[in-house]
Amino acid sequence: MAAASPTLRNPAFLMNDQSIFSSIDPELLGHLGTRRNALARLLKLGGITITAPIVLASLAQDAYGKSLPGEVLEVLHFALLLEHLEDEFYDKAMEAPGLIPPRHRRVFEQIKDHEDAHVKLLATATASPVNAHRFDYTAGGMFPDVFRNFRTFLAVSQMFEDTGVKAYKGQAPRLMGSKSLFLSIALRIHSVEARHAAVVRRIRGEKVWITGSSRDSLPAAAQPIYANDGATTQLGISLAGIGGTPASAASEAFDEALTKQQVIAIVRPFIASGNLPS
Repeated sequence: MAAASPTLRNPAFLMNDQSIFSSIDPELLGHLGTRRNALARLLKLGGITITAPIVLASLAQDAYGKSLPGEVLEVLHFALLLEHLEDEFYDKAMEAPGLIPPRHRRVFEQIKDHEDAHVKLLATATASPVNAHRFDYTAGGMFPDVFRNFRTFLAVSQMFEDTGVKAYKGQAPRLMGSKSLFLSIALRIHSVEARHAAVVRRIRGEKVWITGSSRDSLPAAAQPIYANDGATTQLGISLAGIGGTPASAASEAFDEALTKQQVIAIVRPFIASGNLPS
């Protein structure tokens, strides 16, 4: 663990969301460049700093015309719920006196900034309010000291981040038939969430990957997040045994997806009010 400490002190590896630009169609990037200055002036009037996510989200409807396809909108609304859940979680954690030790504070500041950018992106793209739900981060009393005990906070953080990674993977196929803009954005956010999950796991003293369907030291309530992670077959090919690969290593090579229904069941205890996606 000693070799990992410089990384944990320096959050730069978590990826700046500006890199969302790197996988977007060059023709669209040209369009972004011609409108960036005018858009920046407009957003500045509303007190919003111009960022890559805001620019992309503001042009989302331009990419499709007057309205987004229903399935795309449904996926984005679902993602917004999860991002809002995480964003408010880290906001409250940063405000909790003495919760986050100084040596880890910069990491969680970076994670919080990412989640805030993701919420702005998705809320702008969908023209949705970001405060449509109220959250209970104790999950009905399951985690009563979540903002007083750093270990409890880390456990809930890992649950949220691992769930987010699997949720984006589960929804990505639904965007494959659409124009590349939203699939690209979703996959870039997915990679950022994966980095969040990895660093939180390191801080907790866990491996950065999942072995089998193990939840490691998380409470039993977290097991549904990892229930299908023991898979050793991908695209119909059994990886266990190839070149002497043990089943445990084969399961570690891929994160499995979660369906919307599975994700909603996992996060439901944390949602105090507001409609949940069907």
